[in-house]
Amino acid sequence: MTAAFDRYAMELAMEQAGMAAEMGEVPVGACVFQGEKLISSAFNRRETDRSALAHAELLAIGLACERLGGWRLHRCDLYVTLEPCPMCAGAIINARIRRVVFGAWDPKAGCMGSVTDLTAMPFNHKPEIVGGVAQAECARLLRDFFARLRG
Repeated sequence: MTAAFDRYAMELAMEQAGMAAEMGEVPVGACVFQGEKLISSAFNRRETDRSALAHAELLAIGLACERLGGWRLHRCDLYVTLEPCPMCAGAIINARIRRVVFGAWDPKAGCMGSVTDLTAMPFNHKPEIVGGVAQAECARLLRDFFARLRG
């Protein structure tokens, strides 16, 4: 994919993150693409669903599996506004996501380069990782959300 397409896809993920914030959820959004075709999109719903599993990435991956009729997403790319956590990184590896593009780095829980890099482990699949796409905008969504909570 081109840098221009990565930016476009991240903007869609940021729209999802904005919807999360409107619902009082931590603003993380994710989109799954197959080529340039949007397959699924989702945002964090942990508070709404009362589930530790309701991360944007997992919801988007689950919906993509349903829509494509299988668990192997080896022709798909995932765009997410925040570096995936250990749970989501594991799901990405297991779903065989081809490429992961994320916005903001997560120095507290990021598992694609910040705290650790699960893709560097000897698993049977290694997605391509691109971090820092629209980093400032993605980080601002999170900063503004938490500033409102504290205010």
